[in-house]
Amino acid sequence: MTRDQARETAREILKIIPLVMRTVAAELRAAGELPAPAHFGLLSILSERSRMLSELASIQGVSLPTMSSSISAMVDRGWVRRATGDDRRVAMIEVTATGRAALERVARCAEGHLAEVLTPLDVAARRRPRRSPGNGTGGDGGRIYPR
Repeated sequence: MTRDQARETAREILKIIPLVMRTVAAELRAAGELPAPAHFGLLSILSERSRMLSELASIQGVSLPTMSSSISAMVDRGWVRRATGDDRRVAMIEVTATGRAALERVARCAEGHLAEVLTPLDVAARRRPRRSPGNGTGGDGGRIYPR
């Protein structure tokens, strides 16, 4: 593959990933598995290691109050907890066992959904995903379909 072909492929992948994630998030919300798509991303980030609220806000590109609201919702669901050490001014956000279980359940659901969509496709069709027809405002939700 030439450098130009690699860059074109990279551009196509970067276009497809958000569409796939929106489709998966919509399916998970419809199934009652995920109240907000951002929570899945936060759980994924926090499953690697505990982080400060300001660090999470920076990673997600949101304000501290917005991140605090998201974390509060996740605390209410029992998915994360705020842990303080010797310096009570600094709270670390940690994933709980319930949060890890929810993350695993959502990941299995997302993987299962994508596998179901991909199973009937041959190798060539799996390599050519495309966005559904329309301008993105129709009832298709911007779903990904094989060519």
